[in-house]
Amino acid sequence: MPMLSKIAPSFWFVKEAEEAANLYVSAFPDSRIDRVWTLEVETPSGPPGSVKVVEFTLAGQSFTAMDAGKLDDFNHAISFTVNCADQAEIDHYWDALQAGGGSPEQCGWLKDRFGVCWQIVPVALNEMQSSSDRAAAGRTAVAMLKMVKLDLAKLQAAYDGA
Repeated sequence: MPMLSKIAPSFWFVKEAEEAANLYVSAFPDSRIDRVWTLEVETPSGPPGSVKVVEFTLAGQSFTAMDAGKLDDFNHAISFTVNCADQAEIDHYWDALQAGGGSPEQCGWLKDRFGVCWQIVPVALNEMQSSSDRAAAGRTAVAMLKMVKLDLAKLQAAYDGA
């Protein structure tokens, strides 16, 4: 049995839980599908066997997803931040999470093809924006607000005043 995190995010899908988990697992190292099973009882979502539960691990963090019919759509109120060490990581996650029909959004945000919101962010951006040099932090923020996919070199140039 997989070791569950103390707090594990959970996704409610109409019918795409396993497909989404497979996309996420393919994008992140140290990731795997841990278990797939169905509820074998009648539920508000349907007859026995109609609710599928997928337990999976992304980069060491436990997640759960289930197919339980239409309830609420995903939205920007909850998103997942992917902290990236460099531009290569930004590019990798940006492309991987949009595979099959995702859509880019402003400031390093994207929606995957299932409607889940992700922020693909260089770790350096947080350091730049929280700098005691408030002018440099401001230039960085202005540059970031003009971007869709974040460009670490351009953010650094803005921070440096170049």
